[in-house]
Amino acid sequence: MKRTTLLAIVMLAFAFTGHAQDTMKKDAAVKAAEPESKVVLDSWNEIGRKLTAMAEDFPEDKYDFKPTPAQRSFAEQLLHAAGSCYYFTDPAMGLKPPADDPKREQYKSKAEVVAFVKKAFADGAAAIQSKGEKGLMTEVDYGPGQKARVLDIAYGIIEHSGEHYGQLVVYYRLAGLVPPESRPKK
Repeated sequence: MKRTTLLAIVMLAFAFTGHAQDTMKKDAAVKAAEPESKVVLDSWNEIGRKLTAMAEDFPEDKYDFKPTPAQRSFAEQLLHAAGSCYYFTDPAMGLKPPADDPKREQYKSKAEVVAFVKKAFADGAAAIQSKGEKGLMTEVDYGPGQKARVLDIAYGIIEHSGEHYGQLVVYYRLAGLVPPESRPKK
């Protein structure tokens, strides 16, 4: 009796293992890797969406809020993060990167800051799309004596923007507000 039970268990285990392997092979064949250009574009657009949502949501009367005097204001953080997009877009399109961050004096109202954030991320998305798969793998001049792949620059700016997104979450909390991404979904 014990031998029959053990044999049945072993046979079932092999049957399930074979079925699981067949299923995994089918899933692997169906789910081809997405093109790198789509992956980077989706990541670029996602951080752009999050920063735009914050720019649109944060009260204008708190745009110059700073956690400490030595830190950037909320608006300056947004301008810095959005302005950094051009450290990708300009070299990717054969231009020199900007020399400085955009200044708060240039963008006096919330509407002007929001428009700049939207434009900066839209310009970057357009550059990614225009480069295509092959163009993302090319090297470009990235400052005196530096070269970098277009793709690597894009991912660097995405990471940089994500870091500033995290800082802006703290600004929200210190101002007694809940960031858009932390609110319950309806």
